[in-house]
Amino acid sequence: MTDYDVLCVGNAIVDIIAQCDEAFLKDHGIIKGAMNLIDVERAELLYGHMGPAIEASGGSAGNTAAGIASFGGRAAFFGKVSKDHLGGIYTHDIRAQGVAFDTVPLEGNPPTARSMIFVTPDGERSMNTYLGACVELGPEDVEADKVRGAKVSYFEGYLWDPPRAKEAIRLVAQHAHEAGRQMSMTLSDPFCVDRYRGEFLELMRSRTVDIVFANESELKSLYQTESFEQALDLVRADCRLAAVTRSELGSVIVRGEETVRVDAIDIAELVDTTGAGDLYAAGFLFGYTSGRSLEDCGRLGSLAAGLVIQQIGPRPRQNLRQEAEQAGLL
Repeated sequence: MTDYDVLCVGNAIVDIIAQCDEAFLKDHGIIKGAMNLIDVERAELLYGHMGPAIEASGGSAGNTAAGIASFGGRAAFFGKVSKDHLGGIYTHDIRAQGVAFDTVPLEGNPPTARSMIFVTPDGERSMNTYLGACVELGPEDVEADKVRGAKVSYFEGYLWDPPRAKEAIRLVAQHAHEAGRQMSMTLSDPFCVDRYRGEFLELMRSRTVDIVFANESELKSLYQTESFEQALDLVRADCRLAAVTRSELGSVIVRGEETVRVDAIDIAELVDTTGAGDLYAAGFLFGYTSGRSLEDCGRLGSLAAGLVIQQIGPRPRQNLRQEAEQAGLL
């Protein structure tokens, strides 16, 4: 029996979430719908200008790990925080969610990462992230026993920004494949794809990565095409398994010649899209590591994503296992 269903590797970030109007984004030069990397001075400036905010431990892969734990899955997380106030908040929060988190914190500077997330009335989120201690994640933080004991290891494409994290990810993949496990990634963001298109394709084509998660925009960016169907055909050839989300159109899952289309769940109100892709991956990977069909995996992903977009913040307040049982998915 494996120790974990999914090991997630990502940037350990405290999210600071506030609502704003379109004019605020324009006035502060914020690119809507993207993750913008900023320095500590810019972080302090934006923090000083934002309205009332919610602070919560976040980060893409951390959100996925928390979602898997909420479904009742066994999740672990690798991510770097500093031994400071925000680092303490992050560590407490993710452990309280039921996730195994034992990465040794950084002594001194840089401080724990934080992301100022501005949510416009249409629910779109624009992230402004100071990576801080995240950039110090390296091969020495890879716990081989956790990797070898996890059915699937999963990492966020954002990790391709800090250079030493690439070495850590390749080491995780090596341990995972030597133990007969699988490696998964999310493309994270169209701008992230633009920066690392060639490297992401190499990860897929070399089979360093077995499973890819993306949304429609990210997939089109990866293959530089406006045709979704063409992008779908290309990822089918490049990757063993891909799950692509399409907002209200649901998701499409491809594996070889197999294609599975899954509807989005009905929602009462779109509040905040922060964490939607992360929670879709959580539901999908929970189902996948439980041996469920691709359709059921997609439905679990749609449920988790649909619930999280009806609230402020990237981690669902509901118990996802109970929600899935009530929906007849478990």
